[in-house]
Amino acid sequence: MSMERLFESVQQKGPVCVGLDTQLSFLPDYLKKKVGTDGEKIFEFNRAIIDATEDEAGCFKLQIACYEALGLDGMRAFSRTLQYARSRGNVTITDAKRGDISSTATQYARAHFSGDFETDLMTINVFMGEDAVSPYYSYLEQNKGVFALVKTSNPSGKDFQDLLVDGETLYERTAKKVSEWGERFIGKSGFSAIGAVTGLTYPEEFERIRPLLPHTFLLIPGYGAQGGTGKDIAGFFKDGVRGVVNSSRGLITAHKGKCEDEHFTDSVRAAVLDMKKDILQWL
Repeated sequence: MSMERLFESVQQKGPVCVGLDTQLSFLPDYLKKKVGTDGEKIFEFNRAIIDATEDEAGCFKLQIACYEALGLDGMRAFSRTLQYARSRGNVTITDAKRGDISSTATQYARAHFSGDFETDLMTINVFMGEDAVSPYYSYLEQNKGVFALVKTSNPSGKDFQDLLVDGETLYERTAKKVSEWGERFIGKSGFSAIGAVTGLTYPEEFERIRPLLPHTFLLIPGYGAQGGTGKDIAGFFKDGVRGVVNSSRGLITAHKGKCEDEHFTDSVRAAVLDMKKDILQWL
């Protein structure tokens, strides 16, 4: 299943997730000047980064909003990027945070787990309970995977996630539910096809979540641009790498101010290697 593949990829290559949250302003000058649509330029940018980092990156994550904002041209770049990355054996995550139920969620699952936008894993919002997760179950049985939002990295996440419910925070209650839902989908690695998104920007809360997710692989935002460091994650990974750490802007804009030609990926690759070293040195 896809979570097993992600686990294996992280063991082999390291826990860095390269976030292809690509915006036109991120492109080096030589690409901006090239003839072609914005979507074509973005795909070429993404392809160059995949080629330069796939041997060191555990996976690639695409934030769908960056592509939707460019209309059909952007969605073509989204589709081409997913297809290219997966054709080379890389694991892909679509960051769409879908949060609906019933037949609508079923259509979201179909849209992202088959056809033009097929990916390996995707993020979902479980605010509406198991009804927002169960439409994905049939795909989880067919080797796909989801990451449910548990504790996000943004400052105002605490407005709701830190509310107390019968003596425990809402994010702790959510973590327990995610673990419970995932028990029927545990693979040979010991991890479920239902993972969790847990932000790195609040290390103490990160530690509180840890025992509540014994069989849950993590997608961890908040590194780099949002303030998280490799040291922050050391406690959670003390029994082995149990997740993948995402960085987007911190990696794919590493060339800005340094290199604006076709060698821009040298800076991106160096940033990936630095991030990997920063995380692994504390383990």
